[in-house]
This record gives sequence, structure tokens and C-alpha cells, in this order.
Amino acid sequence: MNEKLTDVPTAPGGIERVRLGCSDVYVTRLMLGCAPLAGMYAPVDDRRAEAVLEASWDEGVRAFDTAPQYGVGLSEERLGAFLADQAVGDAVVSTKVGHLLVDADDGVQGGDLFYGAPSRRLVDDYTKDGVRRSMAASLERLGRDRVDVALIHDPDKYAELALTESYPALEELRNEGVVGAIGVAMNHAEVLTWLVERTELDCVLIAGCYSLLDAPAADWLFPACEKRGVSVLAAGVYRSGILADPGPGAHLDYVTAPSPVVEQVNRIRSVCDRHGVPLAAAALQFVLAHPAVTAAVVGAASAQEAHENAAHFRFTVPEELFEELAGAGLAPALSPSASHCTTSQPAARERQ
Repeated sequence: MNEKLTDVPTAPGGIERVRLGCSDVYVTRLMLGCAPLAGMYAPVDDRRAEAVLEASWDEGVRAFDTAPQYGVGLSEERLGAFLADQAVGDAVVSTKVGHLLVDADDGVQGGDLFYGAPSRRLVDDYTKDGVRRSMAASLERLGRDRVDVALIHDPDKYAELALTESYPALEELRNEGVVGAIGVAMNHAEVLTWLVERTELDCVLIAGCYSLLDAPAADWLFPACEKRGVSVLAAGVYRSGILADPGPGAHLDYVTAPSPVVEQVNRIRSVCDRHGVPLAAAALQFVLAHPAVTAAVVGAASAQEAHENAAHFRFTVPEELFEELAGAGLAPALSPSASHCTTSQPAARERQ
């Protein structure tokens, strides 16, 4: 089983730390997803971003996931500025490779998703050289000489290149001590499963493929990860927000949610209300209950949301709620070996 951290104290908020694969990296079971710090969906200024990080830190979160893609570098810059004032070694930082940033005079690529970002654009590059250049630039923006977790980011159209170029480059960086754990971050379970079966990854980050709405990752990816001793970081537990607040304008997978999904989520919320459980707590606890899931990566756009995430993480959800939702066809069934308070992890392997 993945080991709990025993020689480093639990964070002040009481969030346990767990090992990623066979690496020496341990993350808190609740991680902060740092895309919203870069103005996802709406502008976020420096002070508000800092307040999100401060609130998460105060709640005991010590693991942070960012990427060059988030605000074309703005998320990394803001995270780095905050962590510069924290004790060295306290925080675990995860960032990603596969995209280079270049200056752009004509605005930011993907500007409809991130607001207030610098005038840069993304260029796909999954080659060995591109991975090294991407990591060097990320380290500069983060103000660090190494990162704890490095993930190949969204190689949907570049799976073969990720296998033959990106992955070997990360292995080299891991051997050189520039990165700790290595993995892949994607929205598609099929390609992730293909890569898990052909590499020696420490972890994967899967976004939006395992939630109260549907759970395709449980069919192939999670069993492959458990077999290979690969830790799962589950992102998108609120599916871009609708499983936290299905109100007008709610997002599903980065776009406005269609009416049938809004209706489904409102029915889920009605069942949660009868059990006295916040919708967001049910969504988060459902994901954490799967024995393959090591940690949940959850974003926040305000200090209040960061505190709410921590409260939902600590909320005890009765299994009867999940059973009722599954029985009504409103949500997937829990894994047979899952428990709402489980801390079991995929089996760690020894790296050859």
C-alpha cells in the first residue's frame, strides 16, 4: 500500500500526507489546483490570488498543482511568489511540461478562459528538448531549483511522442534530481491507461473522468494504476463548478453546462439536502472514497472557496447517500471496496 508520511509532521490542518508511487514525494490528500489563481473565467488580481494561497496554507494544504498553461505562466509566477515566503521544504509543487510559452503581441491563446494573463501564447512541444526547456522556464517562474512533481500535460494528439520523448526526458530529470515524481495529466482515461501500461510513472492526474456525474476512469485507468502501483491525483471533482453550484451560468468541463446536466445535478443536490450533506462535500468525498485515488486536486478562486474546500474535505458523508444516488440512476456506484473515509492507496512498487 502507499505509505503515509511518518517522519514529517502532519500539516497544521490535520491533512495526512501520502506517497506518490515509489517516489520520495508525499502530498496532502487535498491539493490546491492553481488554475483559478490565473484568472480562470474571471479576473483575479495578485492580492486575491495570494489570499487563496494563504487560506489553503492555513487549512493545512501543502501540495499545489500548476502548469505553464494556466494563465500562460501567471499561475506559476503567483505560486512562486507566495512560496518564497514559506519555509523551504514545506510545500510540494507540481507543474507540467508539453507547452512552451512565447511572447505574443496579438493577445493570449485561450484568452476566453484566462483573464488578465500576460501577452504570451502556448506552443506544443513534447520533444526531449522541449521538455527540458519547459522545465527550465517553469523553475524560473516558480523561483525554485527543482519541482516535486512533473507531469506531461495533455498529450492527446502526441501519445507516441510522449512515450518516446517526453517520458524519457522526465526520467532523466528525475535521475538528475531536478524533479521528484513524474507522471501524466490528461482528461482522457484511455490514453492515460495506454501510457501507464508502458512506462514507470509515479502518478497520473486525471481531470473530469471520475465524478458524481460519471466514472469512466474506474473501468480501465484505475485498475491499471492499482496493478502498476501508480498513484492517482483526481482533478475536476466539481466538473468545472457545476457539482459545487449548479446555478445559472454553471460550467461543465470549462463550458456552460447543458440544461439536462443542470437538471441532473439539481436532483443530486435535492438528495444531498435530505441527508444534510453539502453537494460539494458529496462530490469531493465520492472521489476520495475510491481506493485508487491518492489525493484530490481542487481549485479555488477566493479565500472563502479555499476554506469551503477544506470543510468539504473533512465532512463525513454517509454511504447511504451514495447508495441512494446510484439506485436512482443519478450517480455512479461507489467502488465495491470503497468507503467514504478510506485512506487506502495503490500498491507502491520499487523502481527498477
